[in-house]
Amino acid sequence: MAVVKMRIYRGDSNGGTEKEYEVPLEEGMVVLDAIHFIQANYDGDLAVRWNCKAAKCGSCSAEINGMPKLTCKTRLDSLPLDKPVTVYPIKSFPIMKDLVTDVSWNYKVRKTIPPFTPAKDTEWIMYQEDVERSQEFRKCIECFLCQNVCHILRNHDKKNEFIGPRMLIKIAELEMHPLDVEDRKAFLRGQAGVGYCNITKCCTEVCPEHIHITDNAIIPLKERVADTYFDPIQWLFGRSRGSDKQ
Repeated sequence: MAVVKMRIYRGDSNGGTEKEYEVPLEEGMVVLDAIHFIQANYDGDLAVRWNCKAAKCGSCSAEINGMPKLTCKTRLDSLPLDKPVTVYPIKSFPIMKDLVTDVSWNYKVRKTIPPFTPAKDTEWIMYQEDVERSQEFRKCIECFLCQNVCHILRNHDKKNEFIGPRMLIKIAELEMHPLDVEDRKAFLRGQAGVGYCNITKCCTEVCPEHIHITDNAIIPLKERVADTYFDPIQWLFGRSRGSDKQ
């Protein structure tokens, strides 16, 4: 039986190192299967977060050969096996143990987003074409691979100034809801830091649900902010109505 070499990060917040294992390769195996084999046969204390093993819970995010992926969706036979397969925790968030990171920051940030707000006495009638505008964003499984690969969070650690692509998807979902009336443009410009995004599309490339994060969510949000705060005609119109948004 063929054998694949796995190099798994072992450590915690104080540091760590790679440890190499040999795993028998079976047809259809994914990286998570190999990790479970290691747990069962070598190191029972190897920490990994997972749940559904169907690429729908978003729990098993990791960096496989340096690329952010879901371990339950990445087949071993899709990787080059002439050298060891490396598995590291996602790097934008603090390591708790081995492959498990503390992603609680994302949930704290989500609580700061102005919630869905319908108009008073709203008639709960929606057309399908309006619903479909935001339907794509509801596919998000919160794997946070987009947050991990975003250089603003990953390389510059601007967590106090930028909420990241996953949270911008949430705002886009709310903004495009046909019955929502909340104005989030000031939040987008300020606390959300949408201006930090420079449209590299790296978040879109790693999304396992193939959500067009940049084109369908972030760019429209940036356009709304630009129209309100930087379009001279809009600015003059606002001044004439007594609004002075700065």
